Amino acid sequence: MSILEIIAGVLMILISAVIIVMVLSQESKGQGLSSVITGSEMMSGESRTRSKEARQTRATQIAGLVFFVLIILVNLFSVLA
Repeated sequence: MSILEIIAGVLMILISAVIIVMVLSQESKGQGLSSVITGSEMMSGESRTRSKEARQTRATQIAGLVFFVLIILVNLFSVLA
């Protein structure tokens, strides 16, 4: 196992922990399965601050993309080594 694989493994663990925290800190966008079954209204009347939610969603997407690219790079390093 090369030093690059070790560093990439540590980075994957850290990024996965960040993704977990980001996803858990986001607010739920829907009412869930129970509202679909009972026919409850899906849109809530609350006014939310979309900028904070949008930034948080975008950061989660970027972290997921970085994680995916890192996995591909680690696989390439292990095949070439």
